[in-house]
Amino acid sequence: MKTVKSLILGSAAGLLAMSGAQAADLPIKAKAVEYVRVCSLYGAGFFYIPGTDTCIKLGGYLRVDGLANAGSDFGGQFTGVNAAHNRYSNYYFARSREDLNIDTRTATEYGVVRTFADLTFSWTTGTYSPNGGGNGSSFYSTGSANTGGLTSVNGLSNDGIAGGSLGVYYAFIQFAGFTMGKAVSQFDAPWTNYPGNNYDSLYGGSGTVTGVNQFAYTADFGQGITFSVSAEDQALYYQTNISNTSLASAAGIVGGSYGASNYGGMVSPDFIASLRVDQAWGLFQASVAAHDNHVGYYGANELTGHPGDKWGWAGQLALSIKNIPTGPGDTFSIQGVYTNGASRYNAQSLAPIAFSMFGSSGLAYQSVGFAGLSDAVYAGTSAATGTGLELTTTWGFRGAFTHNWNPYWNTAIYGAYAGVQYSGTAKTLICGSAGMTALGITAANCNPDYNLGQAGIITRWTPVKNLTFSADVAWTHLDQKYSGFATVPALNGVAKPGTTYELKDQDTVSLLIRAQRNW
Repeated sequence: MKTVKSLILGSAAGLLAMSGAQAADLPIKAKAVEYVRVCSLYGAGFFYIPGTDTCIKLGGYLRVDGLANAGSDFGGQFTGVNAAHNRYSNYYFARSREDLNIDTRTATEYGVVRTFADLTFSWTTGTYSPNGGGNGSSFYSTGSANTGGLTSVNGLSNDGIAGGSLGVYYAFIQFAGFTMGKAVSQFDAPWTNYPGNNYDSLYGGSGTVTGVNQFAYTADFGQGITFSVSAEDQALYYQTNISNTSLASAAGIVGGSYGASNYGGMVSPDFIASLRVDQAWGLFQASVAAHDNHVGYYGANELTGHPGDKWGWAGQLALSIKNIPTGPGDTFSIQGVYTNGASRYNAQSLAPIAFSMFGSSGLAYQSVGFAGLSDAVYAGTSAATGTGLELTTTWGFRGAFTHNWNPYWNTAIYGAYAGVQYSGTAKTLICGSAGMTALGITAANCNPDYNLGQAGIITRWTPVKNLTFSADVAWTHLDQKYSGFATVPALNGVAKPGTTYELKDQDTVSLLIRAQRNW
C-alpha cells in the first residue's frame, strides 16, 4: 500500500513540475489598458467614458458676487427689512457659488440619447429679522434664493463653514425629440431672464432659469425652424397668488398681499406651444400657454364650498437681431407678453410678486408704496357669501442692446416696463375688504393696479478667455396707484411703528460687482 501511495504522489509531482515548466515557457498576455479618447461628435470638451460608447462633458463656473442695496440675490429692495431702509437693512450682500454641469450623449439607431444635470453650491449673506422687543435681532444665513436653506443665529456669529445650500437647476433626458425632466420652459425666450443683463428681477416675460419639470416634444422642420409642445409643472414657477380678500388684513395689504393665498392641489399642468425660427440674422419666437387656476375652499372644510376653476392664458413674442451695423457681434433683443390669469409669464420666477417699499415724506412720518400680484382674487367664507375667481391681467416687455467695444469689453443697456390691472369686480373686492378699511384708504383713493419701470447698464471685461468681471447697475420704479394717506399698524417684522404714512411711488437702485470663471 505504501508503494502505491508513493507511485501516485511521485507521478503527481512529476506532472506538476512538467506543467510548471511548460507554463513558464508560454508568453504572458498583458491586460488591455483603457485610454480616454476624445469624442468629436458633439463639439469641443467631450470624451468617451472608458469602455463605453457614451460621450461625456464636464463644465461649470465659479462665481463671486458683491451687491449693494439689493436683496439676497441681484434683485431690488422690494419687500422685507431691506425695503424698510432702517437699521435692520443690509446695505450689501455677498454670494459665492460653484456650478457643476454634466452632459452625456450616446448615438443610437433612434438618434442621440442625452442627459444633462446642472448643480450649484451656494453661500449667500442673509438678512436680519427684528424680534420686536428692542433687544436685538436674528440673523439668517441663507443659501441659494431658489432652495431657501436657513440657519438662524445671533448677530453675525455664523461664519458659514458648514452652511450654504445645494441647488438642482437642471436634470433632464432628451431622446427622439422628447425632453423629460427639469429644463428651461419651452415658453421662454432663449435668454430666459437676461436679454443683456445680470439683474434677476426684470418683468416683461417668462423665465424658468433654474428649470421646470416638463414633458415636451420638439419637431425640427429644418432651416432653423422648430415647433415645441409641452406639459409643465405649474407649482413654484407658474403660480403667484389666488387671494381671498375676505381674509385680507391691514398689515398684509401693506406687505403686498390682498388676502390669504388659497391654491388647491394641482389638477392640470400648464400646456405650452412655441414656434421658433433661429437663423444667421437672429431669432424669432412665438409662445402661448394655458394655466389652470384651481382654488381650495372658502372656509376651513369641504362643507364651505369653493369657487370654480378658471383657465388663464399667456402669449409672448420674442425677437433678437444679430450683427447689427453698430459693430461686430452686437445684438438687440426684445420680447413682449400679455397674460390673463397667468401672471408668472410676465413676472418670471425670480421677479417679485409683492412690494412693500418705504421712503421719505414731507407730509407724514414716512411714505410707503405697496402692491401685490395675483393670478386671481375672490371673496367669501362660505358658498352663501362666496364669489367666483376674478382673473388678473398683465402686460409687459423687456429688451437689451449689447455693444462690443473690442474683443475684451462690452456694454449692454437694458430695461423693462410692465403693467398689472385688476378687473372692476376685483378692485371692489380688494378695496372693500376689512384690511383696506382698517388702513383708512377710501374707495376714491384705492386702486390696486400698478406699473413697473426698470432700466440698467452693465459693462463686462474679459481679460482672458472664460474669466469675466462685470459691473451692473439697475433701477426700478414702482408706479403704484394708491393716493392720499394710510393709517398703518405696527409692523414688527420690519420695525415700523403704527402711524400715518403717505402713499407714494417708490424707487430702488442696486449694484452688482461679479467675477466669474467658466470652465
